[in-house]
Amino acid sequence: MNFLKLAKKFQRDENGAVTVDWVVLTAAVVGLGVAVLTVVSGGTKEMATGINKELNATKVINAVNGGTPPPGGD
Repeated sequence: MNFLKLAKKFQRDENGAVTVDWVVLTAAVVGLGVAVLTVVSGGTKEMATGINKELNATKVINAVNGGTPPPGGD
């Protein structure tokens, strides 16, 4: 009789089900984050490369020194 009471109590207990729901929802959010990261990373790398090229091609003058390049510079 004790075993049947314990089995019925176990069947009515839903605490574990809530935990499983949260684990599934968390896994879905993480999966969506990874998917977005994968899609966006290519464009981000291209943009960073373009910015790097533009910065390397830009000459900066030394306004404090009357427009002359710093010592040892171009």
